[in-house]
Amino acid sequence: MSKNAKIILILLLAAAVLSVGIIFMQKNQTPSPVARITLDGELIREIPLDEVEESYSFVVDSESGSNTILVEPGRIRVSEADCPDQVCVNQGFISDGTVPVVCLPHKLMIEIVGGGSEFDAAAG
Repeated sequence: MSKNAKIILILLLAAAVLSVGIIFMQKNQTPSPVARITLDGELIREIPLDEVEESYSFVVDSESGSNTILVEPGRIRVSEADCPDQVCVNQGFISDGTVPVVCLPHKLMIEIVGGGSEFDAAAG
């Protein structure tokens, strides 16, 4: 094999390795965590949690009742609700997609998507 052929082979090999590395890095990039708030199955608000710089709250009213949602940098919770069981309030903050906050009496759900927090069925 000539010297030029070896150089071309090495350059092609380096390009292939670089291409695989770029593809692998792009696959491993996860989107930023977004809190998705649904009421009776309808999306009412999305909040990119990595863009929150200061805490704030807002109220979600429905025919069933009212929930106050508290948003802080990187996390979210139901801080007040007029439902009888208070399970959604007692759950506290969530910051990943492991477990959503659910208020069954008001048909409210807060889930986090993205941010590398998606549950991986293969991981158990």
